[in-house]
Amino acid sequence: MPVNKNAAVGFIFITLLIDIIGFGVIIPVMPKLIAELKGVDISGASKYGSWLMFVYAFMQFLCAPLFGSMSDKYGRRPVLLFSLFGFGIDYLFLALAPTYGWLFVGRVISGITGASITTGFAYIADISTPENRAKNFGMVGAAFGLGFIIGPLLGGLLGHFGPRVPFYAAAVLALLNWLYGYFVLPESLSKENRREFNWKRANPLTSLLRLKRFPALGGLVISMTLVYLASHAVQSNWSYFTMFRFNWDEKMVGISLAVVGVLVAIVQGGLTRYVNPKLGNEKSIYTGLLLYTIGMFLFGIANQGWMMFVFLVPYCFGGIAQPALQSVMSGQVPANEQGELQGALTSMQSACAIIGPLLMNNLFYYFSHSNAPVYLPGAPFLVGAALLLAAFIIAYRSLHIKKRLG
Repeated sequence: MPVNKNAAVGFIFITLLIDIIGFGVIIPVMPKLIAELKGVDISGASKYGSWLMFVYAFMQFLCAPLFGSMSDKYGRRPVLLFSLFGFGIDYLFLALAPTYGWLFVGRVISGITGASITTGFAYIADISTPENRAKNFGMVGAAFGLGFIIGPLLGGLLGHFGPRVPFYAAAVLALLNWLYGYFVLPESLSKENRREFNWKRANPLTSLLRLKRFPALGGLVISMTLVYLASHAVQSNWSYFTMFRFNWDEKMVGISLAVVGVLVAIVQGGLTRYVNPKLGNEKSIYTGLLLYTIGMFLFGIANQGWMMFVFLVPYCFGGIAQPALQSVMSGQVPANEQGELQGALTSMQSACAIIGPLLMNNLFYYFSHSNAPVYLPGAPFLVGAALLLAAFIIAYRSLHIKKRLG
């Protein structure tokens, strides 16, 4: 099937948008659902929440390169449809969970089937040229932003009807997304650009090690790894921290994450398209990483709820760095290995998500529980700021090595 590239960007944008809405719907209610099932406070629930995020990420780490390589062999469309259907079934499973153990099993299922984002990035790489690659990756980022406007806000509102209602809503969205993809989404990978499936290349560790073949990619991968690891101070910890520190309810958490979504959509869908061509990828990376660092540090020292909204501005504007990093790395990989690259990067992201929640949520618990040696609930954000500063230094060194080699 011939692919209209402009239309295809729209198709994948809508597909990922609905996917992220479904994911975002459950975020505001998860802390209190865990607290209810385990009989603990929000600080204690953060520890159990970290294990749910851990098992999801661990299964993604194992399965993302497998699905990435399968999409290089069989095409993006069938892999994407399988993933979306699996998410729908998983959300129904979570909605019916009577114990914490059921939540754990549900996260295992969603980790196995969670290849839609990996395949979506590979899809964008298929239809992009060097000139519009960063812009198209920015549009994918805008789908994340809009999804996080609608999803958490909807989840916060639905949470007032019960902590399980958002899970049913997420299931409906995921299955509607599957139907949309089945009838509308075209295949993006032409048969001449496909390659044979190889189990060794689908190994997550092998996939990561293969990235060393490409000039300057190693340092940039380390830099992006630190960014992903630091981001869990926000991603894994936001709901628990704001509920505990500022006594926010599900609705306020949903509103705050909707604000994050608005800012991300502005940056990825609009600002990136103008800033990146003017600054170039390299300066966009440096500027973005510095803004990330400043925003993260300010979260750590906030002592009023309104400050979190103000400090979101520099943090979210740091988002100009990631499409630029993605563009630099994607530009150094052949067309028939884009799926493998995106699978490897998702595996790396999942590896960080294995470590990140355990690190950040346990830091939060250690410095916020009733017998804490020092009361410092913002500790995860301060550690995140240090990691982001390190990412800036490594990216700077890596890109300068590339200039000398090139």
